[in-house]
Order: sequence, then structure tokens, then C-alpha cells
Amino acid sequence: MDKNYEAEIYFVHTKDYYYTYDVQHEKMHEYRRVRSKDKHEAEKKAQTLADKWNAKWLRKCNADAKKEEKEQCLQKAADETNEAQSTIFEVENILNVAIGKDHSIDWENIKRKDVFSEKEPKKPELESIPSEPLQTWNIYKPKFDFIDKLITSKRLKKEEKLKKLFSKHHKLWEETCRDIEQNNAYLIKVYEQNFSTWEGKKNNFYEEQRKFNQKVKDIETDYKEGNVKGIKKYCNFVLARSEYPDSFPKKFNIDYNPETKMLVIDYQLPSPGDISTLKEIKYTLSKNEFREYHLSRSDHTKLYDKAVYQVCLRTIYEIFDSDMIDAISSVAFNGIVCSIDSSTGKEISPCILSLHTTKKSFLQFNLSLVRPKDCFKKLKGVGSSSFYKLVPIAPIINLNKNDKRFIASYDVIDKIDDSLNIAAMDWQDFEHLIRQLFEKEFASNGGEVKVTRGSRDGGVDAVAFDPDPIRGGKIIIQAKRYINTVEVSAVRDLYGTVVNEGAMKGILISTSDYGPDAYEFAKDKPLTLMNGSNLLYLLERHGTKAKIDINEARKILDQNRKG
Repeated sequence: MDKNYEAEIYFVHTKDYYYTYDVQHEKMHEYRRVRSKDKHEAEKKAQTLADKWNAKWLRKCNADAKKEEKEQCLQKAADETNEAQSTIFEVENILNVAIGKDHSIDWENIKRKDVFSEKEPKKPELESIPSEPLQTWNIYKPKFDFIDKLITSKRLKKEEKLKKLFSKHHKLWEETCRDIEQNNAYLIKVYEQNFSTWEGKKNNFYEEQRKFNQKVKDIETDYKEGNVKGIKKYCNFVLARSEYPDSFPKKFNIDYNPETKMLVIDYQLPSPGDISTLKEIKYTLSKNEFREYHLSRSDHTKLYDKAVYQVCLRTIYEIFDSDMIDAISSVAFNGIVCSIDSSTGKEISPCILSLHTTKKSFLQFNLSLVRPKDCFKKLKGVGSSSFYKLVPIAPIINLNKNDKRFIASYDVIDKIDDSLNIAAMDWQDFEHLIRQLFEKEFASNGGEVKVTRGSRDGGVDAVAFDPDPIRGGKIIIQAKRYINTVEVSAVRDLYGTVVNEGAMKGILISTSDYGPDAYEFAKDKPLTLMNGSNLLYLLERHGTKAKIDINEARKILDQNRKG
């Protein structure tokens, strides 16, 4: 009970042998006068009444406190329920909140324009030098009376006394001047040090700001000029500023192929545990406890699936919508989840969905009205059988630009005509011819082919990345500029490379042909054998005529060896 509101007892007076007390409880608006001829009896009556009112007030206070506590608990439950519902709503509408916004980068808004906020050190207030004492001052001039004028010794004594006083005062003035000058010098030194430090911080601040703004300007220039570096950083800006629920990791790696204008995004999706299952909080007064209600496993699985599909579609939408210079014609999105395998306790990072789509196809969809899953399927995306269980899939396309075997490509195909004998070409030119030929073959759906470093040992000559959701994936291509029949050992080597590389297919191309044992070995294996005739047909299909003359090639190569 609040002590400020206890009943108060006042002794009034003693009259006619009665002892009188006033009892008052201000908060309860109670007042009564009690009296008795016996002083102790009067005191007892007053205290009993006060105790009664105090108990009543205490019950009221406790009831009010319980009522207030109940209201606070109910409000807390309502607030936490609203927060939980808002979290679910936010996850359910990841895609919708991005539609209709301008996702292009406003370069001026990115630049730093903040002002250095640390205040400049104030100049010290220096103490002034006091006036120098002068002998001409009246206080140092002797004043002689009549007797002083008559007695020389007295006059001289007065003069000497004033000279000593002047000397004392002048010395004290000199010491004071030295102290003031030393203190002023110290204050100036401290100020200059503080100012130098402040000025250094200020200069560093604006220099960092200048460098940052110059970096932004360089990225803007690189992007507008279509440079790979600028395009990648621009896309990083776009995805980095995309707002998601706080529990979402929002990490990604991107790569860009300027030849096919394809952007590949490895995007870290939230794990199932990153999405809250809480949907409601209830408070039970009788038990004085809060109880949580969660989404069922089925509802949480549906919510997680919906979130995954939406993140995929939203990421691609933001990239296409922000592309002001049409630098990106297609996007390959690989959704990766970093989690812990409950069966092994080890970290895993499976790819659980993958989608490749062109800008032209994607922007035909009205994303504000689609069902994310249906839209994903319509775009021929590939997803695991269970997102919630993190069942891994093979990405439609996964460019490994860090593969040290990859080398810069160059054009060969435009230099070929029907007078050139392909079987006698330089072996490196032949590999780049195959690379260009398959780029043309895969160009319609955004594929990429990269040449590896030449080893002349029958290793990987090129790696193709086909984004087609049905037949696509990583393809190993080996090019054999042979003038003799290809032996089965070369086909076995190719199959071993396909297995070691984790590829879905291998293609062996030769200017000559294969023996029966080579074709027999390739049966029922993910291998395609293309001979000279197949090669010429493929070249002609893409507008290039050439010839293969094995006998002529043998003579040319033999002459080159002898030369």
C-alpha cells in the first residue's frame, strides 16, 4: 500500500472530559471524529478506524494493481501477436513489396555528402601582459615635507625606500610577465596540436569521402560503358540495398559473361530456421502465464517454400528492372542454403532451386498477380523435391570463373572458308574453333563455352555450361585434330574426365573417325562422338563452310614436322 495514502489521526482537544480524535483518509475521501472519556479508549477507536480504512485501501490498491497487470499482460500478448503476424505477412509478401519500385541506382544518392561534424578547437584566450611599472609613476616619487627638505639624510632615506619599492615591484612584474608568457605559449602549443589533429581528421574525412565518391563515379562510368567490372558492381549495389526480413542472410556471389550477357547469381537463401513459426501469444489470467502458438509443420513448410520462390523471382526482377543499359539478357539464379545436417552435425550448403530465364521472357509476366510457385514452374525452374528438407539439386548453370584452366578465347571461325583444311589446322586454333562453334550452338538459350589451357595430353579442351533445364548442365568437350582413327582409349579418357568433373555429359570431336570399339564403349554412357562429317555439318548449319582432307593433312603435317 502506498504510504502516502494511509489514514491520518489528529488529536483535536480535551473538553468536558472527552478525548477527541479526527481520523481522515484523503484518497478514500473518508473523515470521522471519535471520542471517549478514556484517553486510551479514544486512541484505540481512532486506530481501529484507521486500520479498517487502510485495509480497505490496500485491497483496492491490490485489485487495481492486478487489473493493471492483467491489462499490461494482455497488451503485451496482443503486441507480440501483432509482431508475429507482421513477420509472417512480411515473409508472405517478399515479392509484392518490390514490384513497382524503381530499382535502378541513383548514383548521386550513393555518393557521400555528409559534413565533418567534429568542432574546430577554440583558440585559447591569452592573458594580457600587465603594464610595466615606471619610475615616473607618482607612487615612486618621494614627497618631502619641510623637515625632509632641511635634513638631507631623511630625504635620501625616503628616496632609497621608494627606489627599493620600485625595484621590488618591477622584479615582480618581470616574473609575472614570464609566467604569463610561458602559460600563453603552452596554451598556444596545445591549441596548435589540437588544431593539427582536428585538421588531419577533417582532411582524412574529406579525402575518404572524395575517394569513395570517385569510386562510385568510376563504377558508374564502367557500368554505363558496359565494362564487366562495372556491371558486376552495379548488380551488387542493386541486390545489397534490397530490404528483406532481418533474419534473412542476404549474401550472394555474382558473375557476368559479357559475350552472352548472362548474369549468374549464387544467392544464399534463408534456412527453415530463419523463418519464425510463431503466430500468436495468449495470456491466461488464472494461471498468470503466456502461451505461444506456432504454425504447424505443414503451414511452416508452405510458408518457407513460398519465401524461397519469392526470393528467386524478386532477385531476378530487381536485376532486370534496374538494368538501364540492357547489359543483361539473361539471369541464372542458384538458391543455396547454409545449414547444419541434423544427421551428421556438419555444415552443408546445398543448392535447392535453380532458374535460368531471359529478360524478354521474364518481363512478360505480371508478377503482382502470379503465384510464385506456378510462375517458377512456368519459367522451367528446377527445384528440389523438398525445400524444407534441403534436398540438393544440380544447378542449371554454375559458371566456375575461378577455374585456372580457363584461358582467353579468340576468334577463328570467321577466318575459315571452304579452302581451309580443318584437319591441318593449328591445334590451338582448332580448339578455339570448337569453342566458337558450340557457343553458336548454345547461343539461343544463353549457354557458355570456355577453352582450357592446352596440354596436348587429351585432357579437357573446353567446358560448356548449358542452362537448358532438361538437357543442360556442365558438358566436357574434347577436340581431337586427328588424321588417324580415334582409339577407344581416348573415349575411355573422356568418360573418366566426365566422372571426375561431375559433368552431365561429354562430347568428343575429331576430324577423323572412330573405331567400332570406341562406339561400343560409348553406348549407354553420357557420351557423344562426333566425327569429321558431323563437324562439317555442324559448321555449315551455323553458316561456315570448310573441308576435311585427311590425305592432304597428312602431307602438310609431315612437311611441318620435317621443316
